[in-house]
Amino acid sequence: MATATRTVRRQRDEPKEIIFTWEGKDKSGKIVRGEQRALTEKVVQATLRRQGISVTKVKKRSFGRGSSVKYKDIAIFTRQLATMMRAGVPLLQSFDISIKGTSNPALGRLLNEIRTEVETGTSLSNSLRKHPTHFDALYCNLVAAGEQSGALENLLDRIAIYQEKMLAIQSKIKAALFYPISVLVVASGVTAVMMIFVIPQFKAVFTSFGADLPAPTLFVMAISDFVVANGFLILVAIIAAVVGFSMAFKRSLALQAWVDRASLQIPVIGDILRKATIARWTRTLSTMFAAGVPLVEALDSVAGAAGNHVYKVATRTIQNEVSTGTSLTVAMQGVQVFPAMVVQMVSIGEESGQLDSMCGKVADFFEREVDDMVAGLSQLLEPIIIVFLGTLIGGMVVAMYLPIFKLGAVV
Repeated sequence: MATATRTVRRQRDEPKEIIFTWEGKDKSGKIVRGEQRALTEKVVQATLRRQGISVTKVKKRSFGRGSSVKYKDIAIFTRQLATMMRAGVPLLQSFDISIKGTSNPALGRLLNEIRTEVETGTSLSNSLRKHPTHFDALYCNLVAAGEQSGALENLLDRIAIYQEKMLAIQSKIKAALFYPISVLVVASGVTAVMMIFVIPQFKAVFTSFGADLPAPTLFVMAISDFVVANGFLILVAIIAAVVGFSMAFKRSLALQAWVDRASLQIPVIGDILRKATIARWTRTLSTMFAAGVPLVEALDSVAGAAGNHVYKVATRTIQNEVSTGTSLTVAMQGVQVFPAMVVQMVSIGEESGQLDSMCGKVADFFEREVDDMVAGLSQLLEPIIIVFLGTLIGGMVVAMYLPIFKLGAVV
């Protein structure tokens, strides 16, 4: 035990290798470039000289600051790593290839840190656990299961498939919401421009008429006067409200729980979010169970990956029930957040010993349901948005032209 402890300490105390980029000329005078891991520049120069390369430039590779590491970056890296390991490429060399191929400096720094940890003797799963922001418990547990079973490439492939399916669901929901949100933003901008710049010009003209104005015109002009007089305060209030809400949302678990519950009650959109959450829930359980992770431990990762507070709390309840000997089917019936079809499929999976397969089929079904509902939502929102814009913009235009029509009738 003491020997193992001293070995670990020695590995931690050893200087870590750095990636250097170099440039030089080979024996034929041709300019060559490359990268090499070494402790110092002198080591790189000595190594290249032994290879017959006349070194002209050696410098430490800088990853820069770059942007943040996104979920999509991790998914792409996982797919690359799984593919290379299936092809027989060693783990450290696979990391080197991924580091060289990434265009995101932040991801390059992250992968370099993990590679260094693995090179000094730390397992891949433990190296990943040191970066919980980018590698959650689900990811690390599956990698650990792969390392223990000797089938790391198979588990990485499962993780990659899981991440790709989650990204597909997220992108479809975002695509469905992007169009109405962008239209609302543009409509708000157009309305603000009309209220601040256009309507005051009409008001100056109408004042010279010296006649009574229609009620719709007076109403729009009153709103315009209010916006012009308090426009800066309105803008500050909106920004403060958005920033304040976002900060409170990040810090308050109670607010997050309330938003998650409220989002499930929104007509149409709530149904989409519910089905997307069930698809994520069953897909996670299928992936964990197929990897040989015990059910109680798998449910712990499922709760973290649920993505909605309602289902996270329900999963914790299910986990407690299962840990005391209750079947998964009965526990799922007790929380009353899963459709009957999901509970029945899980029951069949438990009885037949194919829980992972049945959960995978449920996930496939609900992912298709989300696809169909997102497509239908896009078609439903188009006429609603057109009517909304016509009422808003058209109403202001008509209100401002009513006095002109009235004057024309008098003439």
